[in-house]
Parts: sequence; C-alpha cells; structure tokens
Amino acid sequence: MGHHHHDLSGRKLTYTVLLNVLITVGEIIGGLWSGSVALLSDALHNFSDVLALLIAYIAHRVSRTRRQNIRQTYGYKRAEIVAAFINAATLIGVSVYLIVESVGRWLHPQPVESGLVIWLALLSILANGISVLLLSHGAKGNLNMRAAYWHLFSDMLTSVAVLIGGLIMRFYGFYGIDALLATAIAAYLIYLGAKLWYESFGILMQFAPKDVQINDINRRLTQLPGIKNIHHIHIWQLNENETHFEAHIAFKNDIRLSEFDRICEQIEQILQKEFNINHVNLQPEYSRKEPHFYIIQDPLPGQENES
Repeated sequence: MGHHHHDLSGRKLTYTVLLNVLITVGEIIGGLWSGSVALLSDALHNFSDVLALLIAYIAHRVSRTRRQNIRQTYGYKRAEIVAAFINAATLIGVSVYLIVESVGRWLHPQPVESGLVIWLALLSILANGISVLLLSHGAKGNLNMRAAYWHLFSDMLTSVAVLIGGLIMRFYGFYGIDALLATAIAAYLIYLGAKLWYESFGILMQFAPKDVQINDINRRLTQLPGIKNIHHIHIWQLNENETHFEAHIAFKNDIRLSEFDRICEQIEQILQKEFNINHVNLQPEYSRKEPHFYIIQDPLPGQENES
C-alpha cells in the first residue's frame, strides 16, 4: 500500500510538471504578443513552479529509492525536507519579485491586449486547478508535497488576479487593478512561504518538535521504578515521519543488563504511544559523576580549557 502511494505521488508530480511547462510556454508567448507584463510575471511564477516541481519530484524519487549505506547511514530520508526548504525560499523570492513588479506596473500602467490576457489566465487557472487537485491529498502528510502544492495554489491565485485585472481592463480601462491584486496575493504568499520555510528549517536544524515537551517526558519517565533522573537529552526529527530521542538514564541501583533491557522496552513503548517518538537511543548510568542537566551546553569559544 505504502509503495503504491509513493508511486502514485510521483506520477502526479510528473503530470503537474508537464501541465506547468505548457502553461509557462503559453503565457510567455501570450505576454510578448499582448504586451502584458502581468502575463509575463505570471509566466515567471509558473516557471518557478516548474523548477519547484522538478526539485520535489527528484527529492521524492531519491528519498524512496536510495538506501542506507556505510557512508549515508540515514540514506536520503531528508531529501524531501531539503526540497521543501528550497521551494519555500523560492516561493518567498518570487512573491517579493511580483510585489516589485506590481509597484512598477502601478506607477507606469500601459494598455494591453486584454482579450488574450483573459483567455490565457483562464487556461492557467484550469491547468493549475487540476494540478492542485492532483497534489491535495499528498500535501496533507508530506512537507515536500505541501511545498509543491502551495507553489501551484499560489500560481492559481495569481492567475485569478490576472483574470480579474484583464476583465477590469477590458470593460473599464483601469490598467492599475491587476497590480493591486497581485501585491495583495504576493504578500499572502510570503506569509505562507515563511511558515513552510521555518518548518523545514527547524527539521534541518534538528529542533525538537513543537508538540514534544522535554519536561513532560522527564516527568513521565522518572515515574518508572528504579530511574533516578533523565539528562543529556536530544530530540530531533529526521523527517516528517521519524522523531528521534536520545538521553542518559541514571539508575538508583546497580541493575543487571537484562533489567535494563526490560526498562528500555517500557520507555520505548511510552515514548511511542504518548509522545509519537519512534526511534530511541538510551545510555545507562549508575553513580557517574557528570552534570545532570536536561540539556548539556557546549562551551563558548575560549572556554574549552577552563575547568
């Protein structure tokens, strides 16, 4: 079932890449023919979508097909997170560019062939709408797919703005309206892109998941008989589906290895069921002289040799 789902996601990405290539070529030709800077800007946005989708597709394939080895012990499980990070950054960059272009169009409006703008905007909305529907299911549980989804959704919104602008230009002759709409949409996309960027950035930086509290874990695990304290804790996400936990466990008594194995199984079950942590690495200690802080701070530069 899982393998079928991954193949299906990859096939949907392929379809969306082909659709966006067609849109981009059509809008570039139409923008040059009609003299519409709005269409050319939308074509640029579509071209960024093509790049984003290609990155997403390559990362999707790599993360599913490249296995672990002695050099890459985690394999390429973070490939899709890296792709999401890149795509979110480009979404922000393109949105900023659209705002700059919108300001320029507002200050210096020029007549355009509105009929061609309207028809190409409708075509773009249709194609991007199909692409958004294709990726909507996969976007719910995959950061890489979600980044590609938002790229396509943003382009559909931009095309709607171009369509509205084309209609107003055609019937009212007000050529500044598409700049106002594009600015509002681009500002919203910067907000969405920033959230997605920070989420992927947090995983790459190995921040602890926001829904996992170290104090809660410590309080829960120290309720187990024989455990004195938990310290030197590290919690991070390898990707969206794997959360890792490592810590030192100080025991009250000098227990046997078989007893430690039994306690490890208890801890793994608690962390999995109550905190959604699925990879656990524990180091046992008994009467060891070391700081028992949750988080061990690295020394600042110049303090390495201080006692």
